[in-house]
Amino acid sequence: MKLFLDTANVEHVREIAAWGVLDGVTTNPSLVAKEGKEFKATVLAMCELVPCVSAQVTAVDAPGMITQGEEYAAWHKHIVVKVPMTVEGLKALTYFKKKGIKTNTTLVFSVSQALLAAKAGASMISPFVGRLDDAGENGMGLIAKIMEAWSHYDFQTEVLVASTRHPEHIEEAARLGAHIATIPYEVFLKLPKHPLTDAGLKKFLEDWEKVKK
Repeated sequence: MKLFLDTANVEHVREIAAWGVLDGVTTNPSLVAKEGKEFKATVLAMCELVPCVSAQVTAVDAPGMITQGEEYAAWHKHIVVKVPMTVEGLKALTYFKKKGIKTNTTLVFSVSQALLAAKAGASMISPFVGRLDDAGENGMGLIAKIMEAWSHYDFQTEVLVASTRHPEHIEEAARLGAHIATIPYEVFLKLPKHPLTDAGLKKFLEDWEKVKK
């Protein structure tokens, strides 16, 4: 499973990329606004660190999405155009597919939306599991349903588990066979940690000090 970082913080991307496990980055207007940095410069800086960076359009109509998406795609070969799951978004996806521009369909909350995005030619779809959990629904249950549907067909669209909130989301995504999980920085930092690992390392070092004497 590919691991993406969900951020607009270039230094966080640099840090996690140094681990040797980072496959890409997802951004959105909210994350960019939070950092207060210039959008294009931020995206291009991340493109130098990872091979896949999702940059989201802000237009709500297909012509506007297409104009923005073509501009983004021209910036760097690593950019994936992020398009919302709407009827206008489906029109834009169809256009981008014909033009060979990679896309990520965001704000997916149902199997039917996932199916339509795949049929329209999305390179990736992003079901938001945390937001479904917040609404009292089963976010990972949606991933299970989508992966079941995908098992019956030859869709080339990758399923990207988004809005992850804790390591268990990542572990379950892997068990379900999801292609990608995008992870907030604070959650990514938790993935390598386990209290028994810390305790075991402490014991090894204590015993080594005895050997050295």
